[in-house]
Amino acid sequence: MAARCARWHGGMMTRIGLLGGSFNPAHGGHRAISLFAAKALGLDEVWWLVSPGNPLKPRAGMAPLPARLAHAGTVARRAPIRATAIEAQLGTRYTADTLRALTRRYPRNRFIWLMGADNLAQFAQWKDWRGIARQMPIAVIARPGYDDAARGSVAMSWLRRFVLPACQKAGWTNWRPPALVLLRFRPDPRSATLFRQANPLWHREYEQARVRDPLTRRLIV
Repeated sequence: MAARCARWHGGMMTRIGLLGGSFNPAHGGHRAISLFAAKALGLDEVWWLVSPGNPLKPRAGMAPLPARLAHAGTVARRAPIRATAIEAQLGTRYTADTLRALTRRYPRNRFIWLMGADNLAQFAQWKDWRGIARQMPIAVIARPGYDDAARGSVAMSWLRRFVLPACQKAGWTNWRPPALVLLRFRPDPRSATLFRQANPLWHREYEQARVRDPLTRRLIV
């Protein structure tokens, strides 16, 4: 996997895919999608941006951030995936602000935003969603039941002119945003909602855990 640019050497940049969400909780579907994207796009790592609080989701039923981060780290184990709560340190609440802060903080990385078709379907509800598209390339991963809504969404009506052929996906670091690629992925029925229904108290095992952010090395409280 993408050993050709594993770290900053001789002008080469680390390729990072960013997958945001509540991860309430992270599960095997997140891992599978991340590994698929890493292989398809030649990524060195995928960072899971575990949100302190998603503005589009209710707080009720949201597990504490340390528990969500700790569990995400368990799911990501032995994979080129790093779960991080860096948004809590940056003090950002919206994706547009987070991406601006990350590109300033890590100028030697090249980032691509990863999202499922379900997120694309309601992308126009996000703060400064056009600004997000102008900051970095976007890879949209198909999700069963959401593809039609994504294709007919308000955001897609604007983004459609910037869609690039999937056969060009390996060259995404040379794309000038806005740029979007649609990636096909085998259906995966797993979801955080189903996980919580099966085990609503999943976060209890992390109540006493001291959780250190794998990216920033700071304790998360």
